[in-house]
Amino acid sequence: MNASQTVSVLGLGLMGRPMARNLVAAGFGVTGWNRTRLEPQLTQGIPLVETLEEAAGAQSILLILLSSAATGEVLGTLGPLLSSGQLVIDMGSSDPRDSIERASLLAGRGVGWVDAPVSGGALGAETGRLAIMAGGTNEDVERAMPILAALGENVVRVGGAGAGHAAKVANQLIVGLALEAVAEALVLAEASGVDPRLLQQALRGGWADSRILQEQGARMLDRDYVPGGKIDTLLKDLRLAHDLAEERGLTLPHLTSARALFSALVEQGKGDLDCAAIVEPIRQRSLRENP
Repeated sequence: MNASQTVSVLGLGLMGRPMARNLVAAGFGVTGWNRTRLEPQLTQGIPLVETLEEAAGAQSILLILLSSAATGEVLGTLGPLLSSGQLVIDMGSSDPRDSIERASLLAGRGVGWVDAPVSGGALGAETGRLAIMAGGTNEDVERAMPILAALGENVVRVGGAGAGHAAKVANQLIVGLALEAVAEALVLAEASGVDPRLLQQALRGGWADSRILQEQGARMLDRDYVPGGKIDTLLKDLRLAHDLAEERGLTLPHLTSARALFSALVEQGKGDLDCAAIVEPIRQRSLRENP
């Protein structure tokens, strides 16, 4: 049991809530805090605090916020409340450049830092089977490991501060391109007279198979866009990937294509839909070109 280890989970959204519950189930002394008030049924089973001042008393502070900007805003208030020996774990998707700066600032106060973003979506968060990419010193990552191990089945230290978030950017690039590829393949199959559901079955276990083909492909075919991972969230990460690539002098043409598709959906007011909705502009384009 980990009852002697206290963790404040800051950010109780689609990912934060199941992650907090998994930490409770693992025996940690958990408190949760959210920037906005949530309906009581959403936070059932998670002990809550009202203020960041209360949250700041935990040994470890786990951030699972929407963006790098949101993380910076919370840390602006939280940072001065922390003291030597505490540990901050940023499990959201942040700019790796921000993470390097934040780690340095906290180190000056004797506070440890680990950027440990995740992959696996809400289902992975609920089942405790997230993939976790950790950046930080060996010592800080080792300190964070009991918490991370309660949330994911694959935890890898990928480098120093900022490396975890750089790895997450690469992860999101793969996810965005895979969503576009699956959407195009399903539309092509249908236009060619092949039942796309049979295509999913036929490809199972082969080189083209993936969770995105099976799970997000099913959403595309069912037109089920109730959000698990939202379009505007992935677009934020793709924009970050573009900025990092540009900074390093890289040209990534497929990133440009995927970013344009997701941007168009956001401009149409569909940013709150699940990422599987990327299939819709591809379908519409196919219908226009093949009436």
